[in-house]
Amino acid sequence: MACLAVVIVFIGLYTQSLNKIIVTYFIGILGILGVFLPDWESFDQSVSHWGTPFKVDEFTTESCRSVRFRFYPVRMAIFTILYGFGVYKWWMFISTQ
Repeated sequence: MACLAVVIVFIGLYTQSLNKIIVTYFIGILGILGVFLPDWESFDQSVSHWGTPFKVDEFTTESCRSVRFRFYPVRMAIFTILYGFGVYKWWMFISTQ
């Protein structure tokens, strides 16, 4: 949140546009929520299993809690594409005066 505040102040000083400050704020909040809000126990499995229901007991065992983040290349590719596209569209909006 502090980094978002610094980015908002910078955008405000650079563009002097209240509209761009507000858009930056909402894009930043959505980006933060996209990282911290999802049910990571559900997404911490292979992409092919994202749509299938699971039992909570499967993820409460000590062995599953010991590894917080498992690396799945497809998941990282999806997140990178989504966030990259969002940052690109935001930058195109900010850079046009």
